[in-house]
This record gives sequence, structure tokens and C-alpha cells, in this order.
Amino acid sequence: MFVRALSLRDFRSWEQLDVELSPGRTVLLGANGNGKTNVLEALGYLSALASHRVSADAPLIRTGADRARIGAAVVNAGRELRIDLELNRGAANRAQINRSPARRPREILGVLHTVLFAPEDLALVRGDPGERRRFLDELATARLPRLAAVRSDYDRVLRQRSALLKTAGRNVRSRADLGTLDVWDGHLAAHASVLLEHRLRLVHDLAPHLADSYRALAPESRPAVIGYRSGYLPPELLDPARTPAATDRDELEAVLLRELAAARTKELERGVCLVGPHRDDLELLLGGGPAKGFASHGESWSFALALRLAAFDLLRGSGAEPVLLLDDVFAELDRRRRTALAAVAAAAEQVLITAAVPEDVPAELDATPLRVRTSGDPDSRISLLVADASAAVE
Repeated sequence: MFVRALSLRDFRSWEQLDVELSPGRTVLLGANGNGKTNVLEALGYLSALASHRVSADAPLIRTGADRARIGAAVVNAGRELRIDLELNRGAANRAQINRSPARRPREILGVLHTVLFAPEDLALVRGDPGERRRFLDELATARLPRLAAVRSDYDRVLRQRSALLKTAGRNVRSRADLGTLDVWDGHLAAHASVLLEHRLRLVHDLAPHLADSYRALAPESRPAVIGYRSGYLPPELLDPARTPAATDRDELEAVLLRELAAARTKELERGVCLVGPHRDDLELLLGGGPAKGFASHGESWSFALALRLAAFDLLRGSGAEPVLLLDDVFAELDRRRRTALAAVAAAAEQVLITAAVPEDVPAELDATPLRVRTSGDPDSRISLLVADASAAVE
């Protein structure tokens, strides 16, 4: 899989960008703040319908514009598809596939697969559980795009059930209507069981790739292991050695209904939903101990990078090799980690890299350089792409 062409309109600092791309390695060169990362962010958004930098769409729309547009021609196994996405300020986003309107933006999911590694990924190890849940859910959706609808339905039910818990908890008389909660319990358990099934399956499938990737990056370090952490699922369902079964979804739904009923009094007292995948975590272990709070800076970087490389290997094994996006990461890595990452990049079908100077990119990658600069004053700068055939990445 590779992106043959990319176009941006009013996306971040880019008023307009139209660029032809090729398989192999391309490096966007330019000073910090010139808009290099915005290009990778746009491709990542087309792939996951989410930014790796912000949780809302408003910052993605250039100041003064009403909407931003991202378009890409994606080639997979000799077949080309065009996908376009319009981000609207104060209105619903819209998408097209081969210039035909899609009913929902999530219909473009699965056309483009990307794996993006950026400095922000250190939060996968050191950040809150929400960072790791998002990693799991975006990767699971890349493997099975229809999970986007399940995630959306789960979030909707969770909001409505939480609102009911707050109302019932404040008003004793409303407890006569708590039978409504039983209905919402059923909806929550149904959607949550699907999401949990795929999260558990993903952790099981990802674990060997993670162990291999971390060993290649830090062979002298303790072994890296991942698991799924949940306060309400029985230990037998969380056993990392257990192969996920076809009956998991029914069992998970039954467990969720039982635990929701048991937690109802506490939920009414606190006005929050205490049971469900929104409270779980991806467990990261080094040598049997938690990585968060105990891993060194180098070990944390290696773990974060290993998670992304494991995701790349897992998606590659599904038959559609993802586009690898590397945002200014080589400058953060020591020689061994740079060499290990360069070996993966050299074998990938398409890699887009950002760097401030050519020296930040390993010479063996032989990357095609594209120069990025800005024009205008600092408050209204516009990014520009300048093809520089004479520039060499050495």
C-alpha cells in the first residue's frame, strides 16, 4: 500500500498542498514549526479519523477558514482509490470515496492504513490509561473497520447511561424509574462485549510482535510483555496464554451484566459508570514489573517504539502493508535504536519521515528529500513545499 498523491486545503498551516508521492522513502526537511508534522498528521487522520496531537477537529482547520480538506489517492495491490475528507467548523464532517459522497466519514476507514510514530508516543508508556486504550481501539479498528461503529455506539450509550446515573443519584424519587437502567445495562453490555472481545484478541495477537520488536531495540534490557488489565473481568479471561475463543462475546456480555448489577449502588452514589472497557488499561511490563514509573527514559522510548513496530508487523501480516510515518523520531534515538528502526523503514513499501536536518535521517535509507518552508508573519504563517532535487540526505 502506498499514497500516490496527497492534497490539503486549509489544513493546519497548509493553505494548499498538492504533492505526488512514490513508494520508498521520502523525507520532509525543514526547521521546526514549518508544518512538516502537519502533513503526517493529515495522513494519520485519513487513516484513523483522529489526530495523534489533539482530541478535537477545530485546531486542524486553518485560522480564518471555515473548513479543511484532506484528499489522497491510495494504491493497494494495484488498485487505486481516492478518498477525500472535509472537516467543517461547527458542522458535520463529510467524506467521499472516488468522488462519490459517503454516508458517514467512517466509511473511508480501511482504505488507508498508516502506523505513525511521533514524540508524543512516549505517553503510551508514561501517560494515562486513555492513551493506551486509544492505541488499542485504533489498531483494532484498522484490523476491522466496522468496529468504528461499535465504538461510536458504546460511547453514546455510556454518555446516556452516565447522565441517567447522575440524575437518579441526585433525585431519590427518580429511583422509581431505575428500571430504565436495566435497559441501558443491556445496551452497554452488548456493545462493550464486542469491543472487549476484539481488544483481548488484539492483545493476544500483538504480544509476540511486541516481544520481538522490543528485543531488537533493546537486547540488553528486560523482556517486554503486554497484558489486558480490568477490574471486573475474571482472571481466566485475562490470561495472556489463553487463545481467544468464539464464545468469548457471550461470556463477556454475561460478566458485564452481572458486574453492572453488582456495582449499581456505588454507581448511583458516585454518578458514574464504574464497569466497562472505558475503565480498562493496556498493561506494559518489563521483566515482570510495570514499565510506567519504573522504566528508564531509554526503556520507555524503546517500549513506545516497539508498540508501534509491533502494530506495523501485525497489520502487515493482514496483507495490506501500512504506510509508515516517522515524525522527527531519529533525532530522539541512540545509534542502536536508530539502526533497528532504519532496518524496518528500509523494508517498508512507503515511508514518510520528517526531520529538521538531513543528518537526522540514517544515510542507508536513501530518502527522497522535499523541502518545507513558511511564508508570512508568525501569526499567519503559510507552509509551502519546495521540491529541491539538489538536496541530498546523507
